[in-house]
Amino acid sequence: MDLLNLSKLSSNEILEGSFGIEWESLRAKGDGELSLTPHPEIFGDKLTNPLITTDFSESQIEIITPTFNTIDKAFDMFSILSDLVNSSLPEDEYLWFQSIPCILPYWDKIPIAQYPKEGKESQKYREDLAKKYGVKKQMISGVHFNFSFTDEFLEKFHAIENPDLSFKEFKNSVYLKIARNYLRYCWLIIYLTGCSIGSHKTFSNDCIHLMDAQDDYGSYYSTRGPSFRNASCGYKNLKELYPSYDSVDEFTSDIEGFIENGDLSEAKELYTQIRLKPKNPKDLLNSLKNDGIQYIEIRTLDINPFYKCGLVKHDMKFLHIFLIYMMIKDESDYADWQREAKINEENTAESAYVESMRLLRDGNEVTLKSWAAEIINEMYGMCEVLGFDEFNTLDLMLDRISNPDLTYGKNLLKLIEEKGYINTHIELSKNNKMTSIHNLKNIDFDECEELKEYADIALGGGKNGIYKAD
Repeated sequence: MDLLNLSKLSSNEILEGSFGIEWESLRAKGDGELSLTPHPEIFGDKLTNPLITTDFSESQIEIITPTFNTIDKAFDMFSILSDLVNSSLPEDEYLWFQSIPCILPYWDKIPIAQYPKEGKESQKYREDLAKKYGVKKQMISGVHFNFSFTDEFLEKFHAIENPDLSFKEFKNSVYLKIARNYLRYCWLIIYLTGCSIGSHKTFSNDCIHLMDAQDDYGSYYSTRGPSFRNASCGYKNLKELYPSYDSVDEFTSDIEGFIENGDLSEAKELYTQIRLKPKNPKDLLNSLKNDGIQYIEIRTLDINPFYKCGLVKHDMKFLHIFLIYMMIKDESDYADWQREAKINEENTAESAYVESMRLLRDGNEVTLKSWAAEIINEMYGMCEVLGFDEFNTLDLMLDRISNPDLTYGKNLLKLIEEKGYINTHIELSKNNKMTSIHNLKNIDFDECEELKEYADIALGGGKNGIYKAD
């Protein structure tokens, strides 16, 4: 996709889209141990509540926002939903503001999400994953960012860029190119937003073995890298699986092959940094082939413990323009790009703060700082051409690149060195809950019908919500 062709459209048209956020978080007790109680009743039926449910475990809440047409609206709703959830937990229970788990019990005591008869298929899927990957790895949590352009924008860009393709083929080509480039460059997102550098001894030994320091409270941490959720010890497929992203047909054919070989039980078991999402997720592969790609899901972001909803808005704004940059960024023809991208992803996650660490760029070594600065400088140029007013956001990112001490991982490292991994996150989680409680006291739900409606759905699906409209 050509930048000059894109510049024929207005900045507003390009920036419009559909935005949604998903957030998984463990429920922890005040001493840092995993809460083993069932999914709180105040949130109603986990099968039917569209906003608040569970992920793998009964102890793992998932918040899912509706989609909105701006980042500001999506983020504001996400922030309020997180406030509602955190403040609705029992007095001595907190959302765990960290992607790597809190203190875990023996693996057989970790409660897999329980469902009634109509949800037994979901329960069995989780039980099968537990057997295959281990229960503890399932407790890793994170933030997902869902995004699509408007069809109105894509139709106009299609007419300018490549009218010979059908609209469906063009739309697929846009998201496929973003996916390919995002896989190549997601190491930068890991560096800029990574914040999972420690682990309690009750977690996975393969993560602990990668960490170079130990506190006095039964935990380990790394001084070398920002994101052990994204490291080689994170929650990943047992085999390295590299489907083709050249076309939807090739992608779906490769996934079908992985399933036939027994590498995957079904398509959604493919764990990647970016997912191609269909119109009908229950028939994922056929829907991708028949209906095309509807949106993309970014799965790289760690929970940010320094903010009350685990996510900072300017990081989300950066990710948005980064995806646009991925659309117009020229691609290399290096054949082994997926394997190289995986190496860069894991090396950044584990060793980005080590000066001698090198990334691979088409088979050649390059420093993280030089390559990252080059990307940001190209993004400055893109924003200037397209009229995006995001220079302050880019300034923040460039500062993190030139000075690692400004990254979230390095700031967390200072706290862990002082207080230990568990104590640090207990304090952060308690502070975030207090902030959420305070924020809700300052919100007048009677002033906004939409806000009251969503709050009521979140808290019991309209049955027992404390912010009911009437």
